Amino acid sequence: MIKRPTEQAQSWISAALSEGDCAIDATVGNGHDTLFLARCVGDRGRVIGFDVQQVAIDAAQKLLLENQIDAGIVDFHCCSHGVLANHVKTPVAAVMFNLGYLPGADHSLITTKDETLVALQAAAQLLQPGGLITVVCYPGHPGGDEEMSGVIAWATALDGNWQVVKYEKIGTLKKAPVLLAIEKKGSQL
Repeated sequence: MIKRPTEQAQSWISAALSEGDCAIDATVGNGHDTLFLARCVGDRGRVIGFDVQQVAIDAAQKLLLENQIDAGIVDFHCCSHGVLANHVKTPVAAVMFNLGYLPGADHSLITTKDETLVALQAAAQLLQPGGLITVVCYPGHPGGDEEMSGVIAWATALDGNWQVVKYEKIGTLKKAPVLLAIEKKGSQL
């Protein structure tokens, strides 16, 4: 009934995407969001994925292959999401961020507040009207609280052209992930 933040993010994103759209997975990780986005946009769409670790991109490519997704619709960039503006020049319908560290890998390699804020600003400029950005933040690990606070402050400061929703569990024993959904008002052309 109550979905995990990553599941809720996918639920909201699926409503924002159509066959043939372009979407960004700003933090490829193990490739689950990349696979999800590729399924949403279909063979006529495009997904652009970013991760600083080649092992993450390799895992995502393997997952796409295992699920018989045409690898040609996904462009991977082994670099920080902080430079996504250098690689994406066309409008996008959705952008997904799943911050923190790669599960099962080096926990010292994390997304950072400054890079994430640059990436969010670029994503906001690339997002077409009616599009959606989702950000799953993970407080509780070194750097996670600071990053989440920065993301929330950035989203809170957006003007009236945006609608922002915060989705989180309360009353948990340890800090739970927090999801922000950021919608650009207006309809798609």
